[in-house]
Amino acid sequence: MFADDVAAILDRALATNPNDVSSHATRGLVELDWKGDARPLHKAIESILKQSPDAIQEVADSWFICALAERHATAGERALVALGENTFGNDALQFPRSFGEGVIARMMNDPAKAQAAFTAARATQEKRVQAQPDYGPALCVLGVIDAGLGRKEEALQEGKRAMELSPVEKNSINGPHMIEYFALIAAWVGEKELACECLEKAARSSGLGIQTYGQLKLLPYWDPLRSNPCFEKIVQSLAPK
Repeated sequence: MFADDVAAILDRALATNPNDVSSHATRGLVELDWKGDARPLHKAIESILKQSPDAIQEVADSWFICALAERHATAGERALVALGENTFGNDALQFPRSFGEGVIARMMNDPAKAQAAFTAARATQEKRVQAQPDYGPALCVLGVIDAGLGRKEEALQEGKRAMELSPVEKNSINGPHMIEYFALIAAWVGEKELACECLEKAARSSGLGIQTYGQLKLLPYWDPLRSNPCFEKIVQSLAPK
C-alpha cells in the first residue's frame, strides 16, 4: 500500500474518531516516513501531551522516533520514560528501553553513557536469546546492541545468523527486517559498503519495511553512512516523486 493510500485511510479514521491518539500519531509518522517531514508528528505529539497526557504511553514509540528525527535528546528521554517497561521497534524486532537510552547517548556523542546503556540492553537481550536461541529477530536485536558496544565480530555473526534463521523467502515480514538491521549493524561497525549492499538488497526484495525515506534521511542510526555516495543514492531513490 502506498503512503498516500495510508494517509487517506487515516484521514477517514480521524474524521470518524478525531480523539484517537494512535491514529493521530500514525498520521504524523506517515508524513515523516513519506516526505522526511517531522513537523506533523511533532504537532500530533504536542497535542496529545496537552489534551490527553495519560494516553501518551500509547504512542511513546512514535514520540521517540520524532525526537530522534529532530535530534532532541530531552524529548527522546521523556518518550522513553513514557514507554515504561514496554519495548519498541518493528514487528518482531523489539528493543529494550535501555537500548533507546544508548541511541540518545550515541547521538549526543557521550560514549561512556552509551556504553553503559548498551551494556544494560545486552544483559536483557542475551536472556531473550538464551530462551529462544534459534529465533532470528531476537538474535538480530542482540547483533545491533553488540554493534553499539563495538563487538564487531560478534555483531556481524549474530546478524548473519539472524538472516539465515529468518530469510525473506520464508518470512516476508521479518525477513526484510533482518537484512535492514544487518545493514545497520554493518554501518555501526564500520563496514559501510556492506551496509549499502544490504540496504539495496532490501529495497529490491520487498521495499524497505522500516527504513523509509524519512527515517534514512533523518534518524541518527544512519549517521555513519552520511556522505557515502551509495547511501545517498539509496536515500534519493526513496524520495517522494
